[in-house]
Amino acid sequence: MTAPSPAQITAAPEARRLAAMLFGIGTLHFLAPKPFDSIVPAELPGSARFYTYASGVGELATGALLASPRTRRLGALAAVALFISVFPANVNMVRLWWNKPWPLRLGAIARLPLQIPMITTALKVYRHS
Repeated sequence: MTAPSPAQITAAPEARRLAAMLFGIGTLHFLAPKPFDSIVPAELPGSARFYTYASGVGELATGALLASPRTRRLGALAAVALFISVFPANVNMVRLWWNKPWPLRLGAIARLPLQIPMITTALKVYRHS
C-alpha cells in the first residue's frame, strides 16, 4: 500500500463534505418525501414518488462511494452525474414557486447556480482521488 499523495489528502475533506451532504439529503428523501415529490417535473413518466426514492437511493449510494477512499473517484463521477440529473427538478421548482412570496422564489432561484460549485467540487475530488 502506498501513501496518499498531497492532492489526495487535499481532496479528502471535500469528499467527506460532499458525502455528508448527500447522506443527509438522501435520507430526507425517505423521511420527508413530499417536498421532493412536489418538484419532480410532471412531464416525467411514472409517479413523482418513484423519482424521489430513486434520487434518494442515488444520493445515498453516491455518498457511500465518496466516503471510502477506494471508491472515491467513482463516487465523484457519480456525484457529477447526480448533480446534473437533478437540475431539471431545480428548474421546475423555480417555475412552480414563481408566484410564491419573494423569499421562497429567491431561494428557488438561488439553487440553480449553487449546482455549479457542487459539480466543480465533485470534479476536483475526481481529479485528485
